[in-house]
Amino acid sequence: MSELSINTTQNVKINFIAASVGERLGAFFIDLFIIICYSTAISVVLFDWLQLDRLMASLDSWSRGAVYLILYSPIIVYSLVLESIFEGQSLGKKLVKIKVVKIDGYQAGFGDYLVRWFFRVIDFFSLFGLPGMIAVVTSQKSQRLGDMAAGTAVITLKNKINISHTILEEIGDSYVPTYPLVIKLSDNDMRIIKETYQKAEAKNDHEIIYKLVAKIESVTGIKNQSGNNSDFIRVILKDYNFYTQHM
Repeated sequence: MSELSINTTQNVKINFIAASVGERLGAFFIDLFIIICYSTAISVVLFDWLQLDRLMASLDSWSRGAVYLILYSPIIVYSLVLESIFEGQSLGKKLVKIKVVKIDGYQAGFGDYLVRWFFRVIDFFSLFGLPGMIAVVTSQKSQRLGDMAAGTAVITLKNKINISHTILEEIGDSYVPTYPLVIKLSDNDMRIIKETYQKAEAKNDHEIIYKLVAKIESVTGIKNQSGNNSDFIRVILKDYNFYTQHM
């Protein structure tokens, strides 16, 4: 499976796994089943039960075509509308837990979904879907032709990296920082600090934590006011996230 790197607003790279062919096909067939159910319901209720075709007999061909277009338009725009509403997911994608994202890290917009939707004719409905299948299998980022044109990719949400694997920290809106000088550190510094601290804490290695605190103090000029080295590092991580989010 292909790995994709997405940049967050803090310029932190988070790696995602591209959705497999099996996952994409699973979502496609779920969506196809939903579309078939809708089409069947329209046919049974309106044409078999209510005899709509008899009422339309007096209409000219253009009017009948307009009625059919209105009735079956949800089938045509199904993926476009749902991906736009649910930010990259149709019902099938939601159930399979995959999602459309921009490969540059930004949220995909309506224009991107529109391009993907337009290319469905080539990807899925020409040559029994071979163009789309071949593109997904052979492309570096597992993209079909519509993804390549829109600059998007489909990722799996099952293996999405946890926030604990990045420099990001959960902080509430009411969080009050303690050490303004923490901005002397860089994203790479914070990544090293967090990874080193997590490994040392897992091994209960107080010496490494002590050395890490000493290094932070010497580089930033911050003094540990808490008296507890682990608490100090946790505050440093949260303060850095606070200041980088509000700068």
